[in-house]
Amino acid sequence: MTAAERLPLVSVEDYLAAELASEVRHEYVGGYVHAMAGGKTAHNRVKGNVFASLHKRLQGKPCEPFDSDMKVRFYSAGLPRFYYPDAMVVCEPNDPDSVYQDRPAVAVEVLSESTRRLDELEKRDGYLTIPSLQAYLLVEPDAAKITVYRRRTEGLGVEAFDAELYTGLDAVVPLSEIEVELPLAEVYERVELPA
Repeated sequence: MTAAERLPLVSVEDYLAAELASEVRHEYVGGYVHAMAGGKTAHNRVKGNVFASLHKRLQGKPCEPFDSDMKVRFYSAGLPRFYYPDAMVVCEPNDPDSVYQDRPAVAVEVLSESTRRLDELEKRDGYLTIPSLQAYLLVEPDAAKITVYRRRTEGLGVEAFDAELYTGLDAVVPLSEIEVELPLAEVYERVELPA
């Protein structure tokens, strides 16, 4: 492909249809489709532990956790985006037949070498435009460390996000937005952490 050639844009409808038939997951940003890479063992353990902890704590409550098989849809800078967060919590779910959610209250990304920059910048900035989103968690896979971006309203209804850092296995991330707490000891269960 020469520098002047461009990849063809894919419609949302074609993306969703292809994604249903694909064994490989893809994310979608404004017509461009990107294959997702697999994660290492620690990444998968942390991702599974986050989902399991949220699932256990949300039993009998109105909000529902989803794992990394469910897409989130939103528009950022006027472009449609579909991402697969490592976990999310939804309090206003879409239709049961929907293949995506578009009103998450909490989104979680477990960082990796290949996705760190995307998760910390592009995805963060995109997720924070979702009106329903109250908290965005960035979880380190190999250190007991979680950064939480939490929505707050300033004077005159202006919204902003504050970053909060939780470190160490004794730390607990309060998620009052969904009435649960996320203990780092559970998030990092069976994960070898540096001394």
